[in-house]
Amino acid sequence: MTTRGTRPAPRPPEGTPVPSELARQARTVLADAVRIARWAAVERDPSTAQLTGRTQERAAVALELTPLQVRAGWDRARLAGLVELHGDTARPGWRLHAWDRDDMAVLRGWVALFDAWSLVHPAPEDVAPTAVAEVVEAVPQVLSLLQLSAGPVLVGVLLDLLQQRVAELREERCEVPYGPQPEHSDADADRGSDSEPVAEPDSEPDSDAGSPVPVSLLLEWALEGLSAVGALTLDKGRSATLTPLGNWAVWVKLEQICVAAQSPAGNIEQSAGDMLRGCARLTPGPARAEYRAWLAARTVSSAVAELLGVARGEDALLRGLAFEALRVVGAPAEAEVRAAADEPSLRPYVLLWLAEHEGADPEDAADVLTREEATWLWVDTAAAVADHGEPQLLLRHLDSAVQGTVPALLDEVRAGGHPRTVQVLVALAAAHPDPALAKAVRRAAFQVHTGGA
Repeated sequence: MTTRGTRPAPRPPEGTPVPSELARQARTVLADAVRIARWAAVERDPSTAQLTGRTQERAAVALELTPLQVRAGWDRARLAGLVELHGDTARPGWRLHAWDRDDMAVLRGWVALFDAWSLVHPAPEDVAPTAVAEVVEAVPQVLSLLQLSAGPVLVGVLLDLLQQRVAELREERCEVPYGPQPEHSDADADRGSDSEPVAEPDSEPDSDAGSPVPVSLLLEWALEGLSAVGALTLDKGRSATLTPLGNWAVWVKLEQICVAAQSPAGNIEQSAGDMLRGCARLTPGPARAEYRAWLAARTVSSAVAELLGVARGEDALLRGLAFEALRVVGAPAEAEVRAAADEPSLRPYVLLWLAEHEGADPEDAADVLTREEATWLWVDTAAAVADHGEPQLLLRHLDSAVQGTVPALLDEVRAGGHPRTVQVLVALAAAHPDPALAKAVRRAAFQVHTGGA
């Protein structure tokens, strides 16, 4: 028998700034978004949720920005989790509350924006959605080359890689370009140009109809989109270089590590929120021991009230952990937990808690939820995984949905109105290895983001 040591945490590439400096850069990128989110938090005007023309003008005057800057900042605030829409009202997201004190919350918010770069920077008009989806799917390999190069890379080199990756994707799907294919020489590649049309799959000729476009045009769009979110810089269109933020984000995704802050055990003197954060990385047994120690130092009524207060917050991970701690409280918490059943964001958790408290098997407790409540809970849990977990966990969570197919799940998720729907779908699309499913999920995220059906 041998003792296997714990694998040390991977170190970022040499020269990567410390997290506090990366967070400072992320705050700079999202400065306008934060200002707009804080303005909206004060206004709490129903018209703010959709940012109507009148509201946009008021925000522009108050913040001394142009209406276009307000709209762009508002979209970024939503994608980064700084604001969340609850019906007709915009509320501050949990990241906004932590913005000035929690560097990791800031970095997570920026990574959410980074994952949604194709929503931040609209694709060229009259381009087939299939062509756009192919490039979005191929961009991670372009980013990997930029990260490994540790310096400027000529756009022509990136174009060659993008063309190769798109061709591989089509080959993997057994797709054959149709129509005449013009010949091109090596000189064309050296000039960074490409006249080969982007092929569309035969399976969707009607829905994805669009004018064939050069891959170079879509590469330009992708680089501009990544530049818009602060992931890279462009040198007059000739070369591209990852920013420190972009370099760090690509490394994080390549290493598949979690960047959420971890707190040490021993949280008896902490607030409920800090105690739950400290237990987030513990296995169930040690976590329950922490809950019991924390509860023993407080009256039942104050502890239950504090835990429910955390559950009403914007962090989905803490919401789930709060109810785990309430399970340790047991019967003394029943009255206050039952009273929270009318709150939409807590209702699925309350119903599960009550079912288990009344003797239901934890594996069967989900039967008390309606399909809509189960879908809401699925999105809320996915939001917690997207914020604090690894991509593989999000893919495993996909299998837990009550819907039998991904299209059915997407339809019900879009109809559910959960405020984190767009971010969950963007994160799922970024993590899913199946190109067709990733494309469908990305399209659903775009439709929810733009208010489409």
